[in-house]
Amino acid sequence: MDQPIWSILWNQTDAVGKSLFISLLMMSCVTWFVIFSKTLATLRLKQQTRRFMLCLWNTPTLDQVKEDVLAHGAQEPYSHLTIQAFAAQSHHHQHVNSNQEQAGTSGEFITRCMRKVIDQEQAKLETGLTVLATIGTVAPFVGLFGTVWGIYHALMTIASRDDSNFANLAGPVGEALIMTALGLAVAIPAVFAYNALVRVNRVYVGQLDTFAHELLTFLTTGQAITQPADRRYKTDKRGTS
Repeated sequence: MDQPIWSILWNQTDAVGKSLFISLLMMSCVTWFVIFSKTLATLRLKQQTRRFMLCLWNTPTLDQVKEDVLAHGAQEPYSHLTIQAFAAQSHHHQHVNSNQEQAGTSGEFITRCMRKVIDQEQAKLETGLTVLATIGTVAPFVGLFGTVWGIYHALMTIASRDDSNFANLAGPVGEALIMTALGLAVAIPAVFAYNALVRVNRVYVGQLDTFAHELLTFLTTGQAITQPADRRYKTDKRGTS
C-alpha cells in the first residue's frame, strides 16, 4: 500500500526539513486561530455597537444618556468614546477657569479627548493583524528555503550512492517542491484575511469618527440628531451586512 506523500516527505527529509515543516504547520495554526478569533470578535462588536446606537439615539435627553451609558459601562468602542466624552466635558467644566484661553473651549477639549480614544480603539482593532502580515510575508520564503534544502539534501544523497540516474533524482526533487506549495498554502489565507480585516477595521473606524462628530454636536447643543442618524446607521448596517 502506497504511503501518503506527506509521510514519504517526513521520513526522507532531515532535521532541517522537519523543522521547516513544523514551522509552516505552526504558522498555519496561528493564522486560522487569528482568523476565527478576529471574525467572531468583529461579529460580536457589530452586534454590541448596533444595540448601543439604537439605545443612544432613541434617548431624548443628555442626562438620561449619561445614566444609561454609565450604568451599562463601556462594552465596545462607541460606548467607550461616549463615556470618555462625558468625562472630558465634566472635567473641563470643573477645572477650567482662569486658564480658559490656554485650555481652549469645551468643544476643543472634548475633540482632543475623543481623538485620543479613537486612536486607542483603532490600535485595539489592529491587534493580531501584524501576525497575519508577518506570516503572509515569511511563509513563502520558508517554503522556498525548504525546497532548496530538500533539493540539496536529495542531490547529496544521490551523490553518495554514485548513481546519476534521472529517475532516482526526480522523486526526491519533486517531494522537495512540496515545501514551496505548503508555504503558499500557509501564506495565501493569511494575506486574504489581513486585507479583509484591514478593510473592515477601516470602515468601522470611519463610522466611529462620524459618530464622534455627532456626539460632539450632542454634547455642545444638548440635543441628539435622532431621526437622520438613526436612519443612516440602520441603512449602513443593512448595506454592510
